Amino acid sequence: MPKGAGYGSFASTESMTKARHRKQFRGQRLDSSRREFVRRAASWSIAAPIVLTPFEALIGEAEAQQSGTQHAGPAALPEPGSLTPADEQLLNEIEHASFLFFWEQSNPATGLTKDRCSAREKDTSLGASIASTGFGLTAICIAEKRGFVGYADARLRVIQALSYLWHKLPTHRGFFYHFANIDTGERMWDSEVSSVDTALLLCGVLTCHGYFKDKTISDLAHAIFDRVDWTWLSEDTSLLPHGWTPEMGFLPYKWDFYSELMMMYLLGMGSQSHPLHSEAWFAWKRTVFEYDGLRYIGSFAPLFVHQYSQAWFDFRGKHDRYADYFENSTIATDVHRRFCLELSEQFPDYSNALWGITASDSAKGYVVWGGPPAMGPIDGTVVPAAAGGSLPFLPAATMRVLRTIREHYPKAWCRYGFVDAFNPLTDWYDSDVVGIDTGILMIMAENARTGFVWETFMKNPEAQRGMEVAGFQPNASAPPAAQ
Repeated sequence: MPKGAGYGSFASTESMTKARHRKQFRGQRLDSSRREFVRRAASWSIAAPIVLTPFEALIGEAEAQQSGTQHAGPAALPEPGSLTPADEQLLNEIEHASFLFFWEQSNPATGLTKDRCSAREKDTSLGASIASTGFGLTAICIAEKRGFVGYADARLRVIQALSYLWHKLPTHRGFFYHFANIDTGERMWDSEVSSVDTALLLCGVLTCHGYFKDKTISDLAHAIFDRVDWTWLSEDTSLLPHGWTPEMGFLPYKWDFYSELMMMYLLGMGSQSHPLHSEAWFAWKRTVFEYDGLRYIGSFAPLFVHQYSQAWFDFRGKHDRYADYFENSTIATDVHRRFCLELSEQFPDYSNALWGITASDSAKGYVVWGGPPAMGPIDGTVVPAAAGGSLPFLPAATMRVLRTIREHYPKAWCRYGFVDAFNPLTDWYDSDVVGIDTGILMIMAENARTGFVWETFMKNPEAQRGMEVAGFQPNASAPPAAQ
């Protein structure tokens, strides 16, 4: 049986219907920001029935929920100084270029950051996303620490952004619309009030609160966070819906399987004004997969699902009743590397020095792809944010990939760092950079170097309280394998 054959396919009629519904987001350059909505729409398919691995079929879903991951040994926690001087130099170059995107492609008056922009030409698009804005606020903190921007300029930009978010940007019960006009803040493309994208924004807001010892920033950050009414979102359910629109009400899709959802539930449980009940943390499912002898919790093929929550929340050396999620992401990243190597017979560009697929642009438009299980159709495209977003989990393996791309594929580099994706087999290089992909690479590069974002974000009592309510304990207290 081929590796990963136990996965089967989890494509569903429901997800295909949604994909047809989102065809309107494809097409002209000006509309390309809408493609990120396809990422979110496709992730809704995790609510569909999933073919369980033979391991789960034997023990049953209830026991699989409690079993957690099979541990291959202690997670390799990044240590200061573990990167070489050459690694540090490359990551500094990547972080500086990435910061330029968030600085130059944000409106200083509104603080909103473009969802994407052209990598080669002057960009006149107007589509901002609140997720990209959350990454951008975090990027300002990193940049000030690194000396890419002065303190006064960084502080002013943060205050302008937070003031606009608090006073002017449209919200519903404290949650923000997914896409907004970068100049006016008006809702774009009939986008939804998004639960997870609001969470990404809040992570950026709290990072600024943790970094700047400034009363104005502190007051605005608390006001924005405390306005979010998590009890409205969870009024009739422990599983949070993906969003709400004035036209449709709540979307029918729930965050019910392991994914980037962890940050959202933790933020909600950490709220003092409108807290989620602790039952919410235990309501979503943690399905165990097996590939090449490695077991880990997963649900969805693109690698970003293992990265986004861990950009801010520090899961190192901790576990809840189910798993050590840092180790889980380490295993998932290594599984993805092995998966790409197995594809090298079909796509000879994939090697131990060049691998990584996650939701991204492609020559045929925006694609939610990855594996295992293979989801695509995969065509040999490489996404720098796939390896880059996992830098803290597998530093040596992911640095090898970033170094290969930087040194051997000059057309994959631009003023704002790596383009979103490229295909060495067809000589296709994306014309855009995408905010959330640039953001995850920048944040995880800094976390791999110093742990700065983790340490800064976790200063917030909201983050600490969320993890306490979820029941996180130091690994020395009781390893998940013994649960």
